[in-house]
Amino acid sequence: MRVSVPTIPDAVLRTANSQHRRISPAFAVERIAGFLSKGDAAVITGAGVSVDSGIRAYRGEKGSYLNPNYKLRLRSYLGYPPVRDAQPNPTHYALAALQYAAVAPHIVTQNVDGLHHKAIKHVWDEPRRNSGTLELHGTLHRVQCSHGHTIDRQIFQDMIAEVNPQWKTFLDDLERSGTRPRTNPDGDVVLPEGTRYDQFVVPDCPSCLHEKRENSMLKPEVIFFGESISKEVKDRSFEIVDSHERLFVVGTTLATFSAFRLVKHAIERRKPVMLLNVGPTRADQLLGVETIEIPAGTVMRDVVKAVLGNEAEKNTVIAEMLKSGVVKRPPDDYDDSMPRPAGL
Repeated sequence: MRVSVPTIPDAVLRTANSQHRRISPAFAVERIAGFLSKGDAAVITGAGVSVDSGIRAYRGEKGSYLNPNYKLRLRSYLGYPPVRDAQPNPTHYALAALQYAAVAPHIVTQNVDGLHHKAIKHVWDEPRRNSGTLELHGTLHRVQCSHGHTIDRQIFQDMIAEVNPQWKTFLDDLERSGTRPRTNPDGDVVLPEGTRYDQFVVPDCPSCLHEKRENSMLKPEVIFFGESISKEVKDRSFEIVDSHERLFVVGTTLATFSAFRLVKHAIERRKPVMLLNVGPTRADQLLGVETIEIPAGTVMRDVVKAVLGNEAEKNTVIAEMLKSGVVKRPPDDYDDSMPRPAGL
């Protein structure tokens, strides 16, 4: 299945913008807790979940895209450190608590930041995390060459730095000054016009060199727009929805069809569906979806406490999760005055 540039139909945006109303946190907690208490749920998450971790969402509250440029190019070298250093926020930990308590055992995430894994890393090993969380669109934390060899992303970052000393100096200066370019959820960044990309060198894949062939066709292990999700991942996403009684959707407009079709599939299977998001979504055109419009970070800790009751305090793992999480929202605007490296 090919991932197209996501859109929400104009008719849906017009209707949604006139009909959507915020509700009180107390009412939202009551509705969500009631939904989750009636049976085990699969969870679908999107970029809105990671906003409180400082990672910008693609869409604003009015449904317009914040940055229409989806080409990776080589800007991902500069965009990776903010994603690498991002930490889970309270919503990640609340969902991890629901996973751990088997209320919502499986998460299908459209995000490529790895923050769901980070939130439960201290209690689940890697195989268990991979079983519990399906990264629908891949991960930024690995790089793959055109022959299928995989490289740890930080190792690849260090390889790039070695052959691009000017860019490394530029990145180091950004780190020191705290001036970072605007970073999108896919790790791409916005740089000033006139930045020279032709002097950026992409190192060869070490495994390919070992096999006596040159190959600098490497990219993050992410499904970008225009590329296709593997059959294995697609089938697994449907299996997760089918194996649970209901579907809870958090922090996404469902503009990408890979996620939207899972919601449609759940409705076709007559499964209850609840969507927690701010602003219009592609699901606004569907019957059978209960929408709660309030930021997830406002309510999800209290939702877990309401669902689990005394266990939320007595279980030390869950209690610690509900005290964890950063809140570091991304800046509102990109500073076009940000300097570019000398000579580049």
